[in-house]
Amino acid sequence: MDVLHWDGTLSAKDFRVGAFAFAQKWESLNSGFPLWVWVLSPKHPWLASPEEEGYLSLEKICLSRPNEEEIDQISQIDTEEEGTNCAGNEDVIDDATLVQSNHHELHYYDFHIVYSSTFRVPVLYFRSYCSDGSPLLLNEIEKELPACSSKELSKSKWIFISQEEHPYLKRPWYKLHPCGTAEWIKLLFLSDTARPKFEVVLELYLLSWFSVVGQMFGLKIPFKISN
Repeated sequence: MDVLHWDGTLSAKDFRVGAFAFAQKWESLNSGFPLWVWVLSPKHPWLASPEEEGYLSLEKICLSRPNEEEIDQISQIDTEEEGTNCAGNEDVIDDATLVQSNHHELHYYDFHIVYSSTFRVPVLYFRSYCSDGSPLLLNEIEKELPACSSKELSKSKWIFISQEEHPYLKRPWYKLHPCGTAEWIKLLFLSDTARPKFEVVLELYLLSWFSVVGQMFGLKIPFKISN
């Protein structure tokens, strides 16, 4: 496919290709970051789809902001110390978390990257909860977002959070609405003077997409992964 005539969307098959490429690159080029895992969706006997369905999952990370000036940083904690110490530990490979050192109660976040057959683009679903499992309301979540994210949510017609049933888990989750995704993704790749082939676009699609939407929560792509 010629990228110049591409509309910025993906087929379900293309999404899987991009999802595996994203997860593999993330795992191979970082050390100690939480890993994205492909979760296979159970097939229903009355839906005889030849295609494998699923989504990417990154779960139980901590996101916290002690003040408006500080930027969220990725650090690691030993699972044995989880809940009592959020100090970064460079030698730990176990569950990594997005944290700040503070005295507030830890809030955990689950993120899922799900394909939208309606918009034909990836969608970021998320939920947040306390250590006792009780969910956070949207107004509580917004207080923990970086200041720039809260500002974008208040003024942008393209970026907003809504709540709906998770397409696979059938429970209420929040999501970043995907309207406008295809347009800005296409512009992003067309701005590349090298004009990559579509096969390369598929490999970089989710990486490029997440480098934008992940910043809403302070989840940033490591520089060495984006190269």
